[in-house]
Amino acid sequence: MLPLMQIAAKANGNELQLSAAIDQLADDFKLTEEERKELLPSGGTFKFSSRASWARTYLQKAGLLEATRRGFFKITQRGVDVLKKKPSRIDNKLLSQFAEFLEFQGKKKSKKENDSTPHDTPIESIASHYEQIRHALASEILDKVKKCSPQFFERLVILLLVKMGYGGSLKDAGQAVGKTGDGGIDGVIREDKLGLDNIYIQAKRWTDKPVGSPDIDQFAGALSKKKASKGIFITTSNFTKDALASVKEYSSRIILIDGSQLAEYMIDHGVGVSVESIYEIKKVDSDFFEYDL
Repeated sequence: MLPLMQIAAKANGNELQLSAAIDQLADDFKLTEEERKELLPSGGTFKFSSRASWARTYLQKAGLLEATRRGFFKITQRGVDVLKKKPSRIDNKLLSQFAEFLEFQGKKKSKKENDSTPHDTPIESIASHYEQIRHALASEILDKVKKCSPQFFERLVILLLVKMGYGGSLKDAGQAVGKTGDGGIDGVIREDKLGLDNIYIQAKRWTDKPVGSPDIDQFAGALSKKKASKGIFITTSNFTKDALASVKEYSSRIILIDGSQLAEYMIDHGVGVSVESIYEIKKVDSDFFEYDL
């Protein structure tokens, strides 16, 4: 991570292309062509470029680097400040001083985080690393969703709900988007393939501003005017405590989905993601050895 930060610092605040930075790192480490093309055990990705990409991700989540556009990044003021301290290395321990990095890893700040942690078994280690990869993926998905257009976000919401089993066909569901457009309602989707009931949708592609109780009040009022019993409020941001509490006060049932939940649902239902590798973990079938063949 430190060499990558040093390359970013030399750009003097200008953006860098990740692929160019990876090539520069490989040159700095004097890697051979064979080392540059060494694959991960899964066989789908070059090991060095994968590690460099993860280094960039970790540094971004800690706020030392920032993404400027797809495939590009630059150093932040926090990154400059860290380098001024002339660290001998940058690793997870150093990054753990930043709350954003701890949140990214799904951890709480602790002075003795690993002091009493027992050694994981191989299975526990795999599960732990899987959760870390999933959390990183969810964070990256949410970052990308926040940068998309409001129209794209509305279509994404409908696609996700269809994948989750709502709305019948995508064609039927898509026709409902944007037809109401009044009173805090962005679209309508069928509850199931039979169309027994409609679910009204509000989709807010917000970056930092949380959704408050007045926004929920407006949505609930719109549902009341439509004599609707069910609604879903989806945002890329989060909900205030008052907003979370207010949903219990309305006659209509309102489900709230924040940015973190949205990203998790997208992973679970294969929206905006693809499978990179599959590993099977097998164990001995004891019953097989109980009887003579």
